[in-house]
Amino acid sequence: MEIRVGILTAPHIEFEQREHTFVLKNVRIGIGFHWDRHEDQEFAGTLEIRDNADGTQTAINTIDLEDYLCSVISSEMNANSPMELLKAHAVISRSWAIRAMQKPNHEGYHVCADDHCQRYEGLRRMNERAVEAVRATEGQVLTYNKEICDCRYYKCCGGRTEIWRTCWEDIDVPYIQSVTCDYCKSPSPKILRHVLNDYDQETKDFRDWEVTYTQEELSDIIRTKSGIDFGNIIDLIPLHRGASGRIDSLKIVGTKHTEIIGKELKIRLWLSRTCLYSSWFDVKKSQITNHKSQISNQFTLVGHGWGHGAGLCQIGAAVMASEGHKYEDILAYYYVGSRLSTAAL
Repeated sequence: MEIRVGILTAPHIEFEQREHTFVLKNVRIGIGFHWDRHEDQEFAGTLEIRDNADGTQTAINTIDLEDYLCSVISSEMNANSPMELLKAHAVISRSWAIRAMQKPNHEGYHVCADDHCQRYEGLRRMNERAVEAVRATEGQVLTYNKEICDCRYYKCCGGRTEIWRTCWEDIDVPYIQSVTCDYCKSPSPKILRHVLNDYDQETKDFRDWEVTYTQEELSDIIRTKSGIDFGNIIDLIPLHRGASGRIDSLKIVGTKHTEIIGKELKIRLWLSRTCLYSSWFDVKKSQITNHKSQISNQFTLVGHGWGHGAGLCQIGAAVMASEGHKYEDILAYYYVGSRLSTAAL
């Protein structure tokens, strides 16, 4: 089974064709998030350069699904992660990819290569451990009532995982339930070094964090990200939270405009120049005096977790693996009621 992956779209694609691989230049990763950057990436499989109607080009990589997974699990997490985590990730990444191939959400290819779908950063982060994990779980998927699960995952839940409807459609997905996760509470520096890729290790406060904005800063961020002039932001009022505490309905009160927004990703995008770690936060207001002796509000968001929180907590799962839990147990913990099955590939 082959999968078509859209790697990047740009005015002009620069690449280097090698004997068995190709290198794409200046690939953007972490698009819109706080680790947003560019790098050169090398890939196996075939390369297609598609000319788009708007004058841009898209680089599309066609590759065997199992080979794709070897890159995915070492792009999403460091390939030096505990083997049971890599195996668990191979299963959920395979399950998610098959679901995406059945109902592609991109024109001309099945999935993209960035966090919008799942990270696929080529050969340079791979090692034999990633290949071993994929081969050891070849064809294995998670199912619920004989249907392949839409396995979602993220970096760190912050202490409790989230339910589906907080993040996406207003439906109940039975295997995406809220479970307590103490495993990500205080991972050792050694585990983090082995689990997080180089640029992810730059994020130090991923579980418990806070960010502080002046009223002027917050008003400017929301105006820029939303395209709406709220005036001066007066208040941020959480109206509804999911099972973990993540906000999926937030009232933004300004001097010119008031609006209720959701769900969790939109909240994260509107309240940061990049993207907040998560929507699980409390709002603390205080007053400050500026250099002109003017008094204004200051907003501090005190938050938890990195990511949407639904499904597998990657750092929590890494700790489980380091404590001796098998990948089957890790999957059963985060995907309630699911079963490990074999798909016909």
